[in-house]
Amino acid sequence: MKGSSIAFLQDDSALAVQAAHSPEAFAEIYRRYYSRVFNYARYRCEDLETTEDLTAQIFERLLLKINSYCPERSPFSAWLFAIVRNEVSGHWRSAHRRLWVSIESLWHWPSREANPEQAAIQTEAQADLLAAIQKLSERERDLLGLKFGGRLTNRQIAELTGLSESNVGVILYRAIGWLRDELSGEEETFMALAAMEHTHERA
Repeated sequence: MKGSSIAFLQDDSALAVQAAHSPEAFAEIYRRYYSRVFNYARYRCEDLETTEDLTAQIFERLLLKINSYCPERSPFSAWLFAIVRNEVSGHWRSAHRRLWVSIESLWHWPSREANPEQAAIQTEAQADLLAAIQKLSERERDLLGLKFGGRLTNRQIAELTGLSESNVGVILYRAIGWLRDELSGEEETFMALAAMEHTHERA
């Protein structure tokens, strides 16, 4: 099958089944999910280098396990993020280090063309929001990462974590609300939270 057919004609579950024996199909899985895996890991990691290393390890693990995926059991995205969460958590458990959340995934990366004043404002807003997020529980950070980094629906997050869908919604709502209250008066940071809330409400 030609690469163009793989890219445009297959849904993710069918593509994952084919990826077990097709390098082209696995490459397409990589293309579709790299940013989502990277962004989730960025919520859970302290620095960019660790995020990049873990993302590479996750896709190596996926390559080894892809032939065990069964579309009748779960959607591919939920199956994949079970692997992602295990790899990230396992890394930090083995290193005996605390899990941290990174701020950059909460909005678009700063433009390379941003002027010095804009860059300084963004950096300060990121620092404020990061400090606030680090006060959240690990479960709240995990759910925020799945929601805004992995772009999973509340239902998918519920299936992945064992929580009820309504509980996922409540935890996300309260976490975002707490961040909003914690950062009241920080205009630039509040704009980022407003964008998060808008995304959450549409889910």
